[in-house]
Amino acid sequence: MADKKIILTPEAREQLEKEYRDLIDVQRPDVIEKLSLARSQGDLSENADYDAARDRQAQIESRIAQIEEILNNAVSAEEAGLGANSKKIGIGDVVEFEEVATGEKATVRIVGQVGADPFAVPPTISNESPIGLALIGSEPGKTAWVESQERYEIRILSSERK
Repeated sequence: MADKKIILTPEAREQLEKEYRDLIDVQRPDVIEKLSLARSQGDLSENADYDAARDRQAQIESRIAQIEEILNNAVSAEEAGLGANSKKIGIGDVVEFEEVATGEKATVRIVGQVGADPFAVPPTISNESPIGLALIGSEPGKTAWVESQERYEIRILSSERK
């Protein structure tokens, strides 16, 4: 991930920054306090509280490093040429499309590599997913091919900037 730029929507960047601050300001000090308390209980070889606190500390430090890596390699959708200044479908757009063969319609919001959530309303998909790749750079009224296990064609019905 070191050389690869990660495209983030403003919302995804804000969410990562908020999580980062929580890890640094709240969770890290809490686990350090728990480690100190567990150490004060004596023998660490059979101290379940100490082992649990060390495991949690490792998880927190790993997530902090992961977020720092993402933020250090992040660019906005506009910087990547996929944002609001483009007339083509880009990051942040809500797109309605239909599968040509079945007529099945779907609406999705395209986000960067971070922030995809299939349970959101509308579902958010990564710009690097098969559907995201097919939609990015296209326009309403056009068709595009989704390259997945079974290649299929979609028709883009509408696109709205968010």
